[in-house]
Amino acid sequence: MKRLLPSLPLSVAVFVLWLLLVADFGIGQMLLALVLAVALPLAASLLGPEPARFGRARVALRLLPVVLWDMVLSNIEVARRILGPEKALKPAFLWLPLDITSIHGITALASIITLTPGTLSAELTEDRRHLLVHCFNLDDPERQVATIKARYEAPLKEIFP
Repeated sequence: MKRLLPSLPLSVAVFVLWLLLVADFGIGQMLLALVLAVALPLAASLLGPEPARFGRARVALRLLPVVLWDMVLSNIEVARRILGPEKALKPAFLWLPLDITSIHGITALASIITLTPGTLSAELTEDRRHLLVHCFNLDDPERQVATIKARYEAPLKEIFP
């Protein structure tokens, strides 16, 4: 079974996300989602030197609403800043020191940062210890780092040990 489905959580995610993306729950799309749910994790296991390991998957259920809420608030903040005076913006880059070591966890963190309006993951150092993040408006770099680490990195460390 492990050879056919190297990562059951990834297969389930691919299946569900495909159906949500196409917004069609017909038998044809379900069969295609099933093929993708088997094929993509298999292909990914051949490419990746590090298999995905999941620790406390339930933490993901607590992280999801946090990320969604932050996306809503960030959209409002970015819209407010764009409509305001340009001189009030303080775009900047910051290096985020990483405690998470799993490449899958780092990828999830970089994705969350990029999905949150006003921030963008730009680069990961070769040693995987720092992530370069661009902020649309950065008032306090230390506070921004602390927020990212507390809200996203800490739960991801539990999900991806």
